[in-house]
Order: sequence, then C-alpha cells, then structure tokens
Amino acid sequence: MSGAGYRGPRADGPAAAAAVAFVAGATGFVGRAVVPALIARGAKVVAHVRPDTARLAEWRERFGAMGATVDTAAWDVDALAAALRAAAATHVFCLIGTTRGRAKADGVAGNIYETIDLGLTRLLVSAAAKAGGKPRFVYLSSVGASSSSSSPYLKARGRAEDVVRGGGLPWLIARPSIISGDGRDDGRPGERAAGVMADGLLAMAGMFGGKKLRARYRSTTPDTLATALVRLGLDGGADRIAEGDDLR
Repeated sequence: MSGAGYRGPRADGPAAAAAVAFVAGATGFVGRAVVPALIARGAKVVAHVRPDTARLAEWRERFGAMGATVDTAAWDVDALAAALRAAAATHVFCLIGTTRGRAKADGVAGNIYETIDLGLTRLLVSAAAKAGGKPRFVYLSSVGASSSSSSPYLKARGRAEDVVRGGGLPWLIARPSIISGDGRDDGRPGERAAGVMADGLLAMAGMFGGKKLRARYRSTTPDTLATALVRLGLDGGADRIAEGDDLR
C-alpha cells in the first residue's frame, strides 16, 4: 500500500536498462511525458497509438525522434497480446482516459467512463495476462477512485483498479489529484483554475496541521507525475497504491 515519502530503489540502473515498456495512452497529456521519461531512464519504449488516428504520421515522427517504437495494434485482446509478446514487454503503462468532448468526437455514447476508462483497462489487463511473461501493470487512476463512488468517473476508475488488482499480474496503481499544465489537446481551463484554487486552500490547510490532506489533493504536472510513475513503475517493488507524496 502507499507509504508517504517512499521512493524505492533508483530506476536508472541495470533493471531500468533491461525494461521494455509498452505505453498505452502514449499520445495523451501524461503519456507524452512518460515516454521520454522512460527513455531517459534507459528503458526501451513501445508507444501505442490508435491505428485510426489522423495524426499517425505525426506521432511516428515524434516518438521515433525520441527513440521509441510506435505500435498500432487494434484495441483487441489477441492483437494487443501479440504486440506485447512481440515486444517482450516487461512493463505495461496504462495511461488511458477520455473526456466528454473527446468521446463525443470519437462517437462514444452512453457511459463513456465505463466504455473507455474501465473497458479498455480491462481489455489491456487481459491482453497482458495472455501475452505471458507477467509484465508489471502500471495503472494511472485518480485520487478518490472507488467502485462504490457516486461519481461515474471515480466509480469506473475504482472498478478498473479492481480489475488491475485481480488480473494476476504484478501491479502499481497511481492516484494523483488534478493534473494541470500547458499542452492539453482538449484544453480544460476550468481544471487548471480548479487546481490553482485547490492548491491555495490546501496551503492554508497545511498551515493548520492538514499536511496529509495537502499532500493527497494538491495538483501536479505531467512531468512531475511522469517522473514518479517511471521511478515507481520500474522499481520492481511489491504491489502497491501510490498517492500524495509518493507521486512527487
């Protein structure tokens, strides 16, 4: 489970150099930071890009310039299992998610969080298990995730966590709070403003003894989170949930 202040062994030694990381959600806000962070640590990186994206050529060039390989396997258990097996993946980073605007553009109807956040995570866990080799599954969740939450988003994230824990693979679940910063393709100024406001309130809480509360809920940036995900993901430690200061 999470332990405040735990940092684990450094991930830039022989273990990191031997790592092969398959990154699902590589083109997302956090994924774009995780790919170069993994490469900087000496890992071989396979960046998964949706085969139907109109920006495929751009992503091939962008990730290729970093030293990553691009994979375009369909979101299908057998196809992804074959891709993971071919790459000899030792780690699977699941950084997928969606927004209402993006889901609408992609034609996803109904409960988008059940379809994307939960459904694709379940599919990827099944593919990783089927591929063999027991890669470590690193899942990007959210603070407050719970299968009993009244929030559709947090409920789907909580159920996805249950899938990850029950998938028969070694795992790491990361629960950051608001992720703010420049560079979102789906620009969410409201989220950035909320992060600034929350940080101000949490700073005041810290002054009055609420340090654990502040550590858990203060916002972070993609680069800070990516560094933590790579460090914790490659450390080879026990199954655990990381949040708060673990992700700094």
